[in-house]
Amino acid sequence: MKKHIHHFWIFFLLASHSLQAQTTPDLQKLDAYFEQMVKDWDVPGASIGIVKDGQLVFTGNYGTKTVSKNEKPDEHTLYAIASNSKAFTSAVLAMLVQEGKLNWNDRVKDHLPYFSLFDDPWISAHVTIRDLLSHRVGLGTFSGDVIWYKNEGSAEDFIKRAGKVPQAFDFRGGYGYSNLMYVAAGEIIRTITGKTWGENVQERILHPLGMDRTITTAKDLDKKGNYVTAHGREEGKNFPIEFEDWESIAATGGLISSVSDVAKWMIFNMNHGIIGEDTLISTTNRNLMWTMHNVNVVDHTQPNDLGRHFSGYGLGWNMGDFHGRFMVGHTGGYDGMITAVTMIPEEKLGIVVLTNGHQSPIMAATYYAFDQFLGTGNKDWSADLLKRSLANQANDTRIEDIKKARVLNTKTSVPSSQFIGTYRSDIYGKIEIKEENGALRIYFEDAPRLNASLKHWHYDTYEIIWDEKHAWFNFGTIQFLLNNKMQVTGMDFNVPNDDIFFEELKPVKIQ
Repeated sequence: MKKHIHHFWIFFLLASHSLQAQTTPDLQKLDAYFEQMVKDWDVPGASIGIVKDGQLVFTGNYGTKTVSKNEKPDEHTLYAIASNSKAFTSAVLAMLVQEGKLNWNDRVKDHLPYFSLFDDPWISAHVTIRDLLSHRVGLGTFSGDVIWYKNEGSAEDFIKRAGKVPQAFDFRGGYGYSNLMYVAAGEIIRTITGKTWGENVQERILHPLGMDRTITTAKDLDKKGNYVTAHGREEGKNFPIEFEDWESIAATGGLISSVSDVAKWMIFNMNHGIIGEDTLISTTNRNLMWTMHNVNVVDHTQPNDLGRHFSGYGLGWNMGDFHGRFMVGHTGGYDGMITAVTMIPEEKLGIVVLTNGHQSPIMAATYYAFDQFLGTGNKDWSADLLKRSLANQANDTRIEDIKKARVLNTKTSVPSSQFIGTYRSDIYGKIEIKEENGALRIYFEDAPRLNASLKHWHYDTYEIIWDEKHAWFNFGTIQFLLNNKMQVTGMDFNVPNDDIFFEELKPVKIQ
């Protein structure tokens, strides 16, 4: 079935009253809109759920689980929800606070003695759990993600390497969305409880809430069945890719869930941490997690589409307002899947949008549904946001600029054999350049899935031809660096994308 609409909702709405004007949503219209939206955005598939007043009142499922196959998802189909997992991390920490096992203002170093940042002893000693969860330690947004991406190392390895990532702004002086700091939060949970992040989430949240389809590792996908395929996008086409296992970094984005299960999570949160007769999260901690610890700038010089007056980040949650109503939620970006969970608690209204492609209408679906339920307008969010998305793609000329600057028929400054050797990156470890069958190859010691062949581009620059297709990037180059003695000293990466910053590696040749 494409959808499952609870018709009793219409009668309930007619009998209910709100302090602010609402409309009775036309769920058939909503369903038709979503179906067309998925086609217009050319996302392979999507599952959407709407919660109102403690009930899942609408589910819509569109497209296919896998391109070239006609397999429609349903409300129990599993998608990776990525950074929507962060709110589970802050929830577990809240429970540990309530149990007296830690405090929000505990210094991270007291729990993880090896923790450090920027080679700065003072900052390293003063970072608190709140700092980790609100993205204010001084790291740039997504900075250091190249450390863990497709890397077979441990969470502890990644945290230690994060200490060498450059500082982007003053400690507690700005906003830099940091996955690495949530990995550290997960390790604090493991250190205190003696159990993994996944075990804690299972015991403390998934089991009590009845989220019995949700898993914390991709290794369990086949046990559950009914899951989508992830898709990358290249030259306007979606292509299937392997499901990634983010178990080692699960605290920042490891959950795999469904519309039905995420609905239970939203209902629990809009009931402020209470499930049945049990209060899992105290009022104090609920309020703290939904309090802005980091504030974003809002342009007050002109109207905006959301009627937004404020925007910021709490502990595992984004927050702002939607036409005068408090709005809280998060999005998730995973290799080949984009998702969103958004709630307006005072209306007990929540939207979950799960998609299995990178050109994704998560917020178009969210805002359109809010408008229909709240009577705040009838804007065609899909058309507007798709136009903006396509314009942003068209304006991104980074790859085109590299290709235009290419100089044909050039040679390397030194024989290519001199590029062969072992290189070391402070934030990463060993990277090797080898010659095989007359061509250069690059090997990443702890991330073999990033291995690639190198094809001469121009001068001392080579194009990277990856052994497998990746979701976030599909083109890149390496420039070998030489000193004034014509000795190879290192290399610089240029892999244009907005998520995995290879240019941070800066490997130095050590032999």
